[in-house]
This record gives sequence, C-alpha cells and structure tokens, in this order.
Amino acid sequence: MKYLKLIRYQNLLLLALMQVLFRYTYLKAATYTNLSPTGNFLSLSHLQFALLVLSTVCIAAAGYVINNILDQDNDEITKPQDRIVGKSVSENLAYNIYVGLNLIGVGIGFYLSNAVGKKGLFTVFIFIAALLYVYSTFLKKIVVVSNIVVAFILSFSILILGIFDLFPATYEGNLVQMKNAFGVLFDYAVFAFIINFIREIVKDIEDTDGDYAAGIQTIPILLGKSRTAKLVSILIIVPILLLLYYINTNLLDYSYILLYALLFIVGPLLYCMIKLWSGKTKEEFKHISTVLKIVLLFGILSIAVITYFIQNGQG
Repeated sequence: MKYLKLIRYQNLLLLALMQVLFRYTYLKAATYTNLSPTGNFLSLSHLQFALLVLSTVCIAAAGYVINNILDQDNDEITKPQDRIVGKSVSENLAYNIYVGLNLIGVGIGFYLSNAVGKKGLFTVFIFIAALLYVYSTFLKKIVVVSNIVVAFILSFSILILGIFDLFPATYEGNLVQMKNAFGVLFDYAVFAFIINFIREIVKDIEDTDGDYAAGIQTIPILLGKSRTAKLVSILIIVPILLLLYYINTNLLDYSYILLYALLFIVGPLLYCMIKLWSGKTKEEFKHISTVLKIVLLFGILSIAVITYFIQNGQG
C-alpha cells in the first residue's frame, strides 16, 4: 500500500479512466467510417492504446515520486501522517522507482512513435518527463507558474490521444472529421486545465504553512489566504460561463445533457464559490479541493454521457 500511496494511485486511476473513456466512447463514435477494416480512423490498436495509457501513467507516477522525494520537509510540516519517502520508503529506493517508471514510460513512447510511423512524436514523452522533473526541482517555487504546469500536464494527457490516435491517421479525405474530433478533445483539455488550475490554488491555500516554511512562493503567501480564496471564488465564474456557453452553442437540444451539467458540474462549482468566499480553516479548503476533484471526474464522465445521448438521438 505504501508504494501505491507513493505514486498517488487514485490520481493515476482517474488519468487512465479519462483516456479510456475518451477513446472508447467519443473517439470511436467521432471517427467511425466504412473505409477502414477496423471501422474507425484511429492509428492505435487496442494493445497499442493500452500501452499509451500505461506510458502516460508511468511518467505521471514518476512525477509524483520525484515530487515526494524533493518535498519531504514540506510534507513533514503539512501532512506528516501521509509522508512516505524517508519513513516507509527510503530515499534511495524512491529514486530507483522514479528512474524505473520513467524508463518504462519513455521506452513505450519510443515504441509507439515508431509503430505509428511518426518517430518525432517520441520527444513528447521526453518533454513531459523532463517537465515534471523541472517542476519538482525548480518551477514549483515560482508563483502561478507551478499551478499552470500541473494544470497543463493533466490537460495534455487528453491531447496526447489526438496526437497518437488521430494525427497519424489523418489525410485529406478525413481532414474535416479528424479536425472536429480533435477540436472536442481540445475543448475538454481547456476545461480540465481551468478546473485543475483552480484546484491547485486551493491546495496552495491548504498548504500555506508548509510552503512558507519550505521557502516556496505561492499566491496565498503573497496575498494571504482570505484574499486568495475570494479571488479563486471569483475565478470559478470562468469555467461556469464557458460551460454554459458551450452547452448553449452545441448541446441545447439535449435536455438530459443540460441536466447532467447543471447537477454534477455547475452546481458543485457554485457550491465551491460560496464555500471559498467564507472559507477559513485548512479542513474547509481540503473539502473544497475534494469537491473540485469530483467536478473534474464528472466532467470527464460527461464525454460518455454526451456521446450516448447524441448517438441515440435522445434529448
């Protein structure tokens, strides 16, 4: 169990679920064709897609490991009961796990890049692995930049599906279809980026004392917890307005989808707005962070809901 905690397996399961849902609900439907033996304009076989998920998960897990290694002092202050490295797992072993996970993730990336005939895509895996290391060693100490990097990495795990499953199979005859499919992936990536960016700031509020002791500059340290919480409360208006605009533009004829979005995404976001405006304790901010994580989960699940109702013509 200590090794699962080291790699934050709950987040990795969410990441894998997200990629599987997008591939086997939306992408399968959006790229349907009678021109291909498989019935879809998708580059990866089922096994190759499974390897892509495994590669993404391994590189993300390596990022969590190196962050735990370099964040021992901070964790001892903010969450000593949850600290893994230096207690139940030695630092040397953690470094070996970090290297091993990266080797597996980047190695699979090298294979997949050659399998789809786009050798240059191999650099994507190296870039993400390097970015996670630089984040843990340097970028996490820079105000706002650290939040942007974490949010970007999550959103990129959506875009990577388009890079490996759509881009290599795109040609002039299916360009419009593939462009539309990638456009939806991009929209979801933007939503995931915004929600995760907001959640990272909330987590900074929660960890203010530990970050201050570790010399890490965050928005709450510069502005104070109360001001930052109110700022984030206002910031939540952005994803709400974007979501309502998107539904009004593309999905207004589907009442079930509208109901789903209002109940499971907009409603919890409004709840977070209210709680943030009056939030004061670490426990309150931890609760808000959890709710935002649930919002992200329901946002991911919405791709299956939307695909189902559109395919079945149900409003």
